[in-house]
Amino acid sequence: MPQTLDVIQAAVTSYQEGKKTIDEVILESVIEARNACEINGNQSQECAVAWDIVEELQAERSHRKQATKIQTSLDHYCYLHPEAAECRVYDV
Repeated sequence: MPQTLDVIQAAVTSYQEGKKTIDEVILESVIEARNACEINGNQSQECAVAWDIVEELQAERSHRKQATKIQTSLDHYCYLHPEAAECRVYDV
């Protein structure tokens, strides 16, 4: 039986190669984390590491969603032309 961390690493690698979505990898990682806790106990190091990986993957998904949010046309314009007068931000 493969080690939990090996299974999670394989899932992350397949995501990086574009074979799986981040949601699929998170689901697989949650399943593996539960298995690790069931086999090794809730206080085991392997259980803690597996859940840390799940948290990191969820954070990655959150950051990607924020980065790909639909911007307003002004946001897009200011991204392309940060020096434009409309895009200047003044501290008061």
